Amino acid sequence: MQSWELNAINLKPRLPEILSTCAAARVIVLDLASGESLSDHEVHEHAWLVVVRGEVEVSTASGGLVRGGGGLLVEFAPGERHEVVASEDTRLLLMLAPWPGKGHPGAMTIREKLYARRHAAKQA
Repeated sequence: MQSWELNAINLKPRLPEILSTCAAARVIVLDLASGESLSDHEVHEHAWLVVVRGEVEVSTASGGLVRGGGGLLVEFAPGERHEVVASEDTRLLLMLAPWPGKGHPGAMTIREKLYARRHAAKQA
């Protein structure tokens, strides 16, 4: 068994900390200062975002919007575009499953990575 006291972890600004990784999932804790954001982005995995403390506004490209503080849980489908903005200093817990998700660079074979690099170079 492993355990973490999420409010006691000493995080450096803008540096998330990976708490646990296995084939089933990855768990990350991160801080956002008031006004900071996880700009419009998406992840390859199914994602759950938990507000440990503070307050955020979460929006999705499809028009979804939710605001909440400590205890708020938000779920995203793989590839669902979203943005998270901190209304005050905030600590977040992010869970991604399965890890790594389909299409994530960590899940690609060497051949797939080579193809992706070549394809990207042609597009540039």
